[in-house]
Amino acid sequence: MTAGIPNSSTSTAPDDEDAGRLPAYVPADIEPRWRAAWETANVSGSELADGEEGTYVLEMLPYPSGTLHMGHVKNYTMGDVITHFRRRNGATVLHPMGYDSFGLPAENAAIKTGGDPLEVTEGNIKGIEQEFDHMGWSIDWTRTLATHRPDYYRWTQWLFLRFFEKGLAYRKDAPVNWCPKDQTVLANEQVVDGACERCGTIVEKRSLNQWYFRITDYAQQLLDDMDLLEQWPERVLTMQRNWIGRSEGAHVSFHQRDLDQAIEVFTTRPDTLHGATFFVLAPEHPLVGALTRGTGNEQVVSDYVEAAAKLSNIDRSNAERDKTGVDTGRTITNPATGEEIPVWVADYVLPDYGAGALMAVPAHDERDFAFAKTFGLPITRVVASAPGAEDELPYTSKEGVLVDSGDATGQSTTDGARAIVDRFEDAEFTVNYRLRDWLLSRQRYWGTPIPIIHCDECGVVPVPDDALPVLLPQVDDYQPKGQSPLAAAEDWVKVRCPSCSSWAKRETDTMDTFVDSSWYFLRYADSQNGHAPFDREVVDRWLPVDQYIGGVEHAVLHLLYARFFTKVLYDLEMVGFREPFASLFTQGMIYKDGAKMSKSKGNVVPPLPTVEQYGADALRLYVLFLGPPDQDAEWQDNGIGGTRRFLDRLWRYVHGVARLEAAGDSIVGSPSLDELRADATAHELAAAAHEATKKVTADIGPRMHFNTAIAALMEATNTGTKLLGSRADDAPAIVDVSHRYLAQTIVGLVQPFAPHIASELWSVLGGDAVWAQPWPTFHEAYVQRATITLAVQVNGKLRGQVEVAADIDEAGALEAARANEHVAALLEGTQSVKDIYVPGRLVNLVVRPA
Repeated sequence: MTAGIPNSSTSTAPDDEDAGRLPAYVPADIEPRWRAAWETANVSGSELADGEEGTYVLEMLPYPSGTLHMGHVKNYTMGDVITHFRRRNGATVLHPMGYDSFGLPAENAAIKTGGDPLEVTEGNIKGIEQEFDHMGWSIDWTRTLATHRPDYYRWTQWLFLRFFEKGLAYRKDAPVNWCPKDQTVLANEQVVDGACERCGTIVEKRSLNQWYFRITDYAQQLLDDMDLLEQWPERVLTMQRNWIGRSEGAHVSFHQRDLDQAIEVFTTRPDTLHGATFFVLAPEHPLVGALTRGTGNEQVVSDYVEAAAKLSNIDRSNAERDKTGVDTGRTITNPATGEEIPVWVADYVLPDYGAGALMAVPAHDERDFAFAKTFGLPITRVVASAPGAEDELPYTSKEGVLVDSGDATGQSTTDGARAIVDRFEDAEFTVNYRLRDWLLSRQRYWGTPIPIIHCDECGVVPVPDDALPVLLPQVDDYQPKGQSPLAAAEDWVKVRCPSCSSWAKRETDTMDTFVDSSWYFLRYADSQNGHAPFDREVVDRWLPVDQYIGGVEHAVLHLLYARFFTKVLYDLEMVGFREPFASLFTQGMIYKDGAKMSKSKGNVVPPLPTVEQYGADALRLYVLFLGPPDQDAEWQDNGIGGTRRFLDRLWRYVHGVARLEAAGDSIVGSPSLDELRADATAHELAAAAHEATKKVTADIGPRMHFNTAIAALMEATNTGTKLLGSRADDAPAIVDVSHRYLAQTIVGLVQPFAPHIASELWSVLGGDAVWAQPWPTFHEAYVQRATITLAVQVNGKLRGQVEVAADIDEAGALEAARANEHVAALLEGTQSVKDIYVPGRLVNLVVRPA
């Protein structure tokens, strides 16, 4: 045995083994021993040799707001399988882990338990680390980070200041999404169906002064660089494209004479400008108050604006909802016609699109048409499918000709749009995006303090780099109150201005936790760096991440933000790549009793009791055997028993093979084809080994079909078990050698999925450190069969099988099928209609009565 590798042992006494009984498989005995051996052998280490480029496998880091759940088990086991697979194929793999420990999940957990957020978070981390330890995941714990610890958030603050210097971090007053339960603002991406994505509370609108990142400056890059993401799921790219929402159109200014002010709109249909018969502002538009002042409509408009603030954007944009609105009592000039058209306020106009104002063209827009019908507003046709056509309104096709459109009349919609825009100085073609700047301020305690000082003399002043980190202070009460609890820490808030030394105040908002997780994958690569967040040379050797694994629910949250951060850092010449994750895999969720596992539903299955009952390897196998890993799966309480029974069969088979004296007591090579020609059983065993190698390699590598890989291992084990059970006492030595070869192949292939039992059984077979062995190799010649079995159908129904030569042609296959005794009887008195031959699989004889 090599250093650090324990001798195999079992709970069965030696005299029992001498009596012919196999040792018992007891996971509680073998699993702790092998985890200790891996730690001694530093299996998870990830140090690169000079000039070596590493492979980086990463799963999204957990919130330490409680214990692990089966979703974590599935996620981290997938990453562990890939890690072992790539290591055994010669790569040095970085596989780290940390904790996304700032933010609402951890803080709400502390509030619920009545504890201090720091104490609760650290306690949860300790508990989670124990769960990690029991699962046997091969993780480089020397690189662990937690986003709430000063040695990490110091650098989050440092990066914020680089964004600030570049003009990408700024403050402004704006309507924001407000969660009344969590008492904090939310980014647009954190509002799902009008509700807070954390707690489900309906979101309100408030006007606050907040910090933003200019993610919109990178909107087009975020779209263009999707071409680099060839190994991302298309649905994630589609979700991001839709969220960014690029649209081509024109900015057009309408002049309001009472205020003597231009109000700009963005329209994707400048060709319909002559058909704008009224003008609509979002309730949040900053000119609503000024427009209505003195009209007598102030109160009704004010009441409407207040009511609209209570509605979600989802409700407001629902096309089926009845249209509501109020007249401001003012008009605005249509620049194309010179006519004065009424200005309305309506909640179907959202402040986040365009400028929160739109020109309403009811003849050619369904929402505007419904609004015009509701309030009796004019409808003017300016587009027709053909000259003189009286199309049913609203006619919304972008194809057609312009009518009643001044000089553009008779032109196509495309040419007419160009002519209309070119005619006006205050109009220009442009691109608009649905994406809005990232609102990162949070009025909560448990987050990274924003490193900004507000000085009456100097304004907004960044904290100097050498004064970082700005430590999160202890407060007596961290309950949410609508403003940050940090505001109550007067001794912390009061500070000298770094520029003029006068008394000033610290920023009391904290950062959105998604800021923390937008760069953590970079810190892993250089986690001990005390002089910078990371060294470029180091991260460029590891990144981009070769395989990233996580939930699709983060498609327009974490994943979009991480891409934005990486592009900014690339422009700052801090990294040498524009995309953080080369390959992305989004795993499905685990359900129980028809619902996603959650504490609130009471259907969570905790990992540790399951490990204690069945073993970690059985659980690891089960979560991956539930179904295709990118699809949701239903947990069955009795299902894990099936994977445990598979491990029991494998245990018995390997121990049985280890007792075959003719095979020796050490690792063997693949028998040669010449040796195998002497015995059909030996050939079948070797073929099973190579077939399993081919299948498992393909399923782990490019496809990540873990469930079918496990099924292949089960099939190979069944083959070996069956043939071992029927082995004759006088079987030739090549049979026993082939049994040993199959057994060690299965053990080598199962190791990424079930590393504890694989380590034990490899030792039983006389080998050292299965985790360090080269991955099994596959040779096609071993699985080529002399004969194959064809299914024979008559009119689509299975009627028999025939054994034929593997290289048989279609004519020979049809002849063999008709010669089958049962099939021949069915064909009597029939006439052939069509013969169907699927090579290697079946023959279907389509016939009818003669």
